[in-house]
Amino acid sequence: MTSILLHMHSITEDNEAGRATDWLPGRLSEKGRALARELAEGRRRAGAVAVFTSDLQRAVETAALTFADTSTPVLHDWRLRECDFGELNGAPTTLVHGSRLDFLDRPYPGGESWREAIERVRLFLADLRLRWESDRVMVISHSAALYASHHLLAGVPLEQLLTEGIPWQDDWRGWEFTFDSRTALL
Repeated sequence: MTSILLHMHSITEDNEAGRATDWLPGRLSEKGRALARELAEGRRRAGAVAVFTSDLQRAVETAALTFADTSTPVLHDWRLRECDFGELNGAPTTLVHGSRLDFLDRPYPGGESWREAIERVRLFLADLRLRWESDRVMVISHSAALYASHHLLAGVPLEQLLTEGIPWQDDWRGWEFTFDSRTALL
């Protein structure tokens, strides 16, 4: 059984300004850096043998602050990026997230659809179980990985996730999912 502890990157300057960073690098805010340090001990005690992050700066920075001075390997994977909102990268969150369901199958202008983003994360999960079959790993990522995990591993309809969202967890526990080589990744 592979166990995944999924965490969102810490709070960014864009989060505080009400902008959707998306495929832009983003930077953690002072509050975000403090939160990453504050949650570090609990996350380290979770027993992950490896940490995977998206390659976007805010996830990389969260992992670096959380796992500083440890021997836990931190691996970056572009498939864990947020959904690409294309021309709306950096736009106000009310504009970007107000109509997520409209972009379930239709790409954002110059970007990708939610279903394409979920497929990208599905490929990551399929590869993950090949190498880390009986391990516990941590993923530090974005909404696309959170939605993909709830959809692919917990069976929540994607339409429901895009409409209702997922309650935020501002602590070290994150969300935990388990699966093995027999688990169908919808």
